Amino acid sequence: MSWGTELWDQFDNLEKHTQWGIDILEKYIKFVKERTEIELSYAKQLRNLSKKYQPKKNSKEEEEYKYTACKAFLSTLNEMNDYAGQHEVISENMTSQITVDLMRYVQELKQERKSNFHDGRKAQQHIETCWKQLESSKRRFERDCKEADRAQQYFEKMDADINVTKADVEKARQQAQLRHQLAEDSKADYSSILQRFNQEQWEYYHTHIPTIFQKIQEMEERRIVRIGESMKTYAEVDRQVIPIIGKCLDGIVKAAESIDQKNDSQLVVEAYKSGFEPPGDIEFEDYTQPMKRTVSENSLSSSKEGKAELKFGGKSRGKLWPFIKKNKLMSLLTSPHQPPPPPPASASPSAVPNGPQSPKQQKEPLSHRFNEFMTSKPKIHCFRSLKRGLSLKLGATPEDFSNLPPEQRRKKLQQKVDDLNKEIQKEMDQRDAITKMKDVYLKNPQMGDPASLDHKLAEATQNIEKLRLETQKFEAWLAEVEGRLPARSEQARRQSGMYDGQTHPTVTNCAQDRESSPDGSYTEEQSQESELKVLATDFDDEFDDEEPLPAIGTCKALYTFEGQNEGTISVVEGETLSVIEEDKGDGWTRIRRSEDEEGYVPTSYVEVYLDKNAKGAKTYI
Repeated sequence: MSWGTELWDQFDNLEKHTQWGIDILEKYIKFVKERTEIELSYAKQLRNLSKKYQPKKNSKEEEEYKYTACKAFLSTLNEMNDYAGQHEVISENMTSQITVDLMRYVQELKQERKSNFHDGRKAQQHIETCWKQLESSKRRFERDCKEADRAQQYFEKMDADINVTKADVEKARQQAQLRHQLAEDSKADYSSILQRFNQEQWEYYHTHIPTIFQKIQEMEERRIVRIGESMKTYAEVDRQVIPIIGKCLDGIVKAAESIDQKNDSQLVVEAYKSGFEPPGDIEFEDYTQPMKRTVSENSLSSSKEGKAELKFGGKSRGKLWPFIKKNKLMSLLTSPHQPPPPPPASASPSAVPNGPQSPKQQKEPLSHRFNEFMTSKPKIHCFRSLKRGLSLKLGATPEDFSNLPPEQRRKKLQQKVDDLNKEIQKEMDQRDAITKMKDVYLKNPQMGDPASLDHKLAEATQNIEKLRLETQKFEAWLAEVEGRLPARSEQARRQSGMYDGQTHPTVTNCAQDRESSPDGSYTEEQSQESELKVLATDFDDEFDDEEPLPAIGTCKALYTFEGQNEGTISVVEGETLSVIEEDKGDGWTRIRRSEDEEGYVPTSYVEVYLDKNAKGAKTYI
């Protein structure tokens, strides 16, 4: 089967068919190109998805990935990242092995097709030219034959007429002979052209056209084979990444199988274990003895016998109260969380200091205020929780992590020691490198001045010494928590936050409601207020070591604010105060009037002028 013999007369149809074949090839190239774009877009979306759910560095979310379930999820994200990489490989291979190759082949195919059909058109034009010459020779021969026949008839007519002179007859004879000669010449020319045309026509239909059509057929068959090979490559590109994609999926399955619920449960224990013992039983309080009320060891107000049992001035007094100064503690005890009722009537100046209060007395007893403070939302069930809550609120985290429970404190200290050891090792490596470089400079002075490294070497040594001192400090705290030290000082006890349960009774509750009198009012002994004063005095020396927060700017009160709630402070319009903590987004600014009087005011009530040089200050425009 050959197009040259079977389709010798289908030149135009072959031209259309080959153009259609090139269009099909270009359509396939466009298909593969769009597939590569889809693969790239899919890979990009997978990478963005994996990145979106990756834990942020130095965040609480990163700490959560210590659990096996979270680790498995992180492994899944990493495997999905590799999975996306395989789709990028598919796109790259399809582009290099199919798209680029086929686009180059299409250009070559167009050039070859153009050349073949150009030769075909040239052969057609040649045969058409020969045909025109043949037709022209044929018409000339026909015309000459007709003119020769007319000349012969005219001669015969003149020769038969007796009235015509002999000269006219001779002239007619010569004209007839001339026409006959021209006809013979035209006949010979026509015969020659006809033979040449037949030869050209035979060569055209049996040599030129078959050869050209054979080339076009071979070109078209190569195009068909090429598109088939491209389709195989298309499948092979996908097939090559299937094993790697399978490994990614196997990695996800392996990560899922590595989840250990028991281990996660143990990690929860390690993360939140406080190290405290559960509270003991609450002792029975006997109210049957007249005028001798015995309070529990959890109450603030107690009789002189009770105070003998609760030795706040003893070794464990630093374990009961939060790290609050005396004036802050008293303000918290006497300031309710909710707006106060109308001002109560003042107590009579002539009242006996140690006498009982009148049932009609409107002054709210101190213990009631303390109970209201301790039972207001959010509830803080012990002073130690209050201490930690206030420390976190004010952002004052102790360096030794004494605000944490013992077990959590031990973990933090251990982590700090490990980090410091890593920094020490890093500095030692840097020092060794500088020492080696100095030795090289000593042996080869042309490479550098050895004296130029003395400063860096001394700086590295100094840094190592500082880090070692810091490590020793944290190791001492860690040894104290783990009970490795033989004795513990009073200050160490305050930092560790542990209760001495063998010497003093355990305090399990922060406040209790007082007994009500029959008429609904509360009664208190006058010694309760004096006891709180003694209590605050006992705690005064313990918190003298607390450094006050530095001022980061000043503010001017735009309006008068009555600070009646817990933690607030009253200001008068036009008053100038110091700013010690700027607005964190909750609408409150912390200010200080004097060294011992500070609190929060609404940010909209003051105009703040922050010091640019102050640490942590922001610039307001």
